[in-house]
Amino acid sequence: MIGGAGLTSAAGVDGFIIEPHQPVAEHVNIRLPRLPEAFHGFRMVHMADMHFGPYIGKEQIERAVRLALSFKPDLTILTGDFVSHPLFERNGFGGARNAEPCAQVLQQLTGKPVVSVLGNHDYWNGADLIAETLDSHGLRVLRNRPVPLEKDGQRIWIIGVDDVFERSNNLHQALQGVPTDETKIVAVHEPDFADETARHPIDLQLSGHSHGGQVRIPGFGAPILPPLGTKYPIGLRQIGNLQLYTTRGIGMVTPPVRLNCPPEVTLITLVSPASPSSV
Repeated sequence: MIGGAGLTSAAGVDGFIIEPHQPVAEHVNIRLPRLPEAFHGFRMVHMADMHFGPYIGKEQIERAVRLALSFKPDLTILTGDFVSHPLFERNGFGGARNAEPCAQVLQQLTGKPVVSVLGNHDYWNGADLIAETLDSHGLRVLRNRPVPLEKDGQRIWIIGVDDVFERSNNLHQALQGVPTDETKIVAVHEPDFADETARHPIDLQLSGHSHGGQVRIPGFGAPILPPLGTKYPIGLRQIGNLQLYTTRGIGMVTPPVRLNCPPEVTLITLVSPASPSSV
C-alpha cells in the first residue's frame, strides 16, 4: 500500500510539475525523394501548441526557444495553437491578449525565416488579431498561402494551410501557382488532414494539435486524443507518398498534466535521395 502510494505520488509530481515544463529535443532525419541537392542537410525547427495562458507562460516558452536556437536552424515552422484563454474566462479577447507575450518570446527565433499557421484555439480566441500580432513580430502567418525558399538556384515550397477544425483550410488555394514537380512541405495544425494532403503531390506535412495525448500509457498509448488528432497523433508516419511528422507540442490544455509524453522541440533535417542518411 505504501509503495503504491509512493508511485502514485511520484507520478503526480512528474506529470504535474516536472515533465510539463522540461521540453526535450527530438532529432529526425527525413529523406525526401524529390528534395533538391542544395537542400540536403537543411535544418528545420518544428514547434507547436504553445498554449500561452494559464498553464504555460514566458518561462516555459523561453526554454523551448533556447533549445530551438541551439539547433542553429535554417527555418522554423510553428504549427498553431499559440494561445489559450485565461482561467475562469471563455474563449475570446482574453485569450487573444496572450498572443502578444507569446510572440515577444518567439520573435527570438527570427534570425532565420519563421513561418506559422493558426490552430483551432487561435480561431476560438480571435484568429485575425492573433495573426496580426504574430506577423508584427516577424512570425509570418500563412493562411492558405505558399512561400518559396531558394538556395543555390534551387527551390522548395512551404505551404501554409489554415485551421481544419474551423473549416478555414483551402489546400487548393494554397497550391495555386506552385509547380507540381517541386518539393512541397505543408504546415497545418491538425495531423489527420494528412489523408487529404496525401491526395496531392506533396512531400511532407508538419502538424501538432494532439499534444501526443499529454498522457501515454505504456503498451496502450494515449487514452484521450482530440478530433482530427486521433489517427496520426505522434511522430513520423508514411501515408502513400506523403510523410507526416506530428509533434507532441509545448503546452497543455485541461487537465494540465503530461505523463510519458514530454513537450518537444523537433529538429528535422532534410536528406536528399542521392545522399547518405547521415548528415
